Amino acid sequence: MEIKRYPLPPFTMETALQKVQAAEDAWNTKNPETVSLAYTIDTEWRNRTDFINGREEVKSFLQRKWENELDYKLKKELWGFRENRMAVRFEYEWHNAEGQWFRSYGNELWEFDDNGYMQKRFASINDMPIAASERKL
Repeated sequence: MEIKRYPLPPFTMETALQKVQAAEDAWNTKNPETVSLAYTIDTEWRNRTDFINGREEVKSFLQRKWENELDYKLKKELWGFRENRMAVRFEYEWHNAEGQWFRSYGNELWEFDDNGYMQKRFASINDMPIAASERKL
């Protein structure tokens, strides 16, 4: 049995904001092992058109992501929550190997288990090419 990953559902405004900030902080490490520990062993993801199942696939996915999305910087914002679910909006900036910068916008739906691990993550994301001078993050 895994240890509890606080805060736990059902969420309050305060604990929901803490969970979102913890996710933002973890993703900004760009460390697949660190990030993957927030998810259940059998987590289910949809990320754009990728369907990812399990913590090990999450780690592999994130490794590939950050090999291609260079100088990645993310900002998340809570949109809403209820019991063990949250809706989150995010934007992040990154550039590819050719030096083209992008700002990616999206929404995520999260569902947590009783121990505070994310068991489902469904993300819709759009990329917009930007000039380096247009970066905000």
